[in-house]
Formats: sequence, C-alpha cells, structure tokens
Amino acid sequence: MQLRPRPGSALGRAALVVGLGLAAASAQAPAQAPEAGYREVAVPAAILYDGPSDHAGKLFIVVRGTPLEVLSALNQWVKVRDMSGDVLWIRRADLGESRHVVASTLAAIRRTAQPNGELVVQVERGVLLEVLEASAPAGWLRVRHRDGATGFVSAGEVWGR
Repeated sequence: MQLRPRPGSALGRAALVVGLGLAAASAQAPAQAPEAGYREVAVPAAILYDGPSDHAGKLFIVVRGTPLEVLSALNQWVKVRDMSGDVLWIRRADLGESRHVVASTLAAIRRTAQPNGELVVQVERGVLLEVLEASAPAGWLRVRHRDGATGFVSAGEVWGR
C-alpha cells in the first residue's frame, strides 16, 4: 500500500514546501567550477575582489595575460590565487585559457632546453612570458618575451603552469 498525501492536508503542504525548496536550491546552486588549474586574465584589465560580489572590496587591477590559479567557483565568480599567494575573487567572464607564465625568480631564457644552453635573455621576477610550447623537453617551456625574444625557460623559474 502506497501512502499519498491528500491535497490540502498538512502532509501535502509539507511535501509541496520541501519540493519547492529543493527546486529553488537547485536553481541557485553554484555554477560548475572551471577546470582546476590555471587560467589567465582575458580582458585588458580586470578587478580582483576580496569576495564574490561587485560590492566586495576592490583589491587589485590585473592586466591581460596574468595567470591565476583556480581554487573554486560560485555562480559568475571564481576564487583564485595569484603568484604572491593571495586568495582573491574575479568575475568568471574575465578569465580565459592560460597561455602565459610569470617569472617567479630571475629567469634565464635559453636557446636550448638545457641548463647550460646559450643565454638569450634574463628576465626579472614578475615579467610575463607567452608560452609557445608546453610540450617542450620535460621541465622546460618554450616561451616568448614581449620584446620578441624566444627560447626555453626552466619550469622551476616560472609560475602559472
């Protein structure tokens, strides 16, 4: 024998309230989190906030290409970590696929993917480098500096990949 609440009964009203509550909760559930890993700023300039809201404190402005580590997401907001380790929020629409890394130390761009390869240029901490080939020899990335210099950088000298 199956029990069904009578329409208008207390049990029927409770079932309706529970059903409506579940529907509302699923409609407000956080959007699917972007794939874990790194993304980069895809707009000319983006604001980093201390919370997932336009009313939260505005902490920093970051430029296109800046890599950020994705931690989680909540609707149109993504919680990220920057190179300094700060945890911040950014609008989901301001992020794109990661194609850049940042020098985390004084980084050497070399002609070949070898520690003793010919030095092309050294870049300071914080300099943005475009990744041309992530499938370079293990432990190395083929990169381009904004001035056009290309070569290989040790993965241990950059952040964002």
